[in-house]
Amino acid sequence: MGLELYLDLLSQPCRAVYIFAKKNGIPFELRTVDLRRGQHLSDAFAQVNPLQKVPVLKDGDFILTESVAILLYLARKYKVPDHWYPRDPQACARVDEYLAWQHTTLRRNCLRALWHKVMLPVFLGEPVSPEMLATTLAELDMALQVLEGKFLQDKAFLIGPHISLADLVAITELMHPVGAGCQVFKGRPKLAAWRQRVEAAVGEVLFQEAHEVILKAKDSQPADPSLKQKMLPKVLAMIQ
Repeated sequence: MGLELYLDLLSQPCRAVYIFAKKNGIPFELRTVDLRRGQHLSDAFAQVNPLQKVPVLKDGDFILTESVAILLYLARKYKVPDHWYPRDPQACARVDEYLAWQHTTLRRNCLRALWHKVMLPVFLGEPVSPEMLATTLAELDMALQVLEGKFLQDKAFLIGPHISLADLVAITELMHPVGAGCQVFKGRPKLAAWRQRVEAAVGEVLFQEAHEVILKAKDSQPADPSLKQKMLPKVLAMIQ
């Protein structure tokens, strides 16, 4: 059995893994796990990942969870172009720096923006107070300022002149609030120009393919009551 990737492109980490594998010609079998149907909560999927999260990589008998670990595994095993995860120790450290920072900052803020603005009220039928939404969007704005001011600065990409894993993880994060209708690039010309460069480096067709699901998130159908009961506690824990 070859490489298998368990993904749902509604998920930011899944989109990063999907784009990276496709862009670098890494052959894999796609195993779709539909989050909005609760397939990640099934007993069958728990046999693959007891944490009941995507993405998951299965390479023969080897199973790996956590998107950053998966990206690094793919980069090392398939010897992708050096710009993705440079061999130079300082350039590599800059990628690591971004990947370490984003988990509890931009990733969290983008996730909360999507759920507070769209997924909670539309998919799970849970109202979000205007005060909560305003706080979430203010925190997202602060994270965007750090992304632009510390990491991007005046460079073409977050690490330097070439795209890296840092850019791929960042852009897929930002498409979460974009899918919720947030104008994250408006009034940020540096960030908007960076987005265009990342899309061009990835390939516009692949970029649009990977983000088709998230860009339709506002059209999500309400979850049935039994699924909502199972999902809501996990969602609230995830976005707190």
